[in-house]
Amino acid sequence: MPEESKISKAQQKAVQKYVKNNYDRVVVTFPKGKRELIKEYAFSHGESMNAFIIRAVNERIDRECSDLKSAQ
Repeated sequence: MPEESKISKAQQKAVQKYVKNNYDRVVVTFPKGKRELIKEYAFSHGESMNAFIIRAVNERIDRECSDLKSAQ
C-alpha cells in the first residue's frame, strides 16, 4: 500500500494558490538529451535545474543590457 502523503490536500491547494499568485510559469522545450545534461551540470554546481536556468537567463539579460547601456 502506498505511503500516505505527508502534505494535506488543503496545504497542496494553498501552495498552488501561492505559486499561481507569485510566479509566472514558462514552458521550455529542449532537444532530447539536453535536459539530462542541464540537470547534471546544475546539480554538479549545487543548483536545481530551475535555479540554473533562471540564473543563466538573468546573467544573459544583465550582460546584454549593460552592453546596450555602454554603447549609448
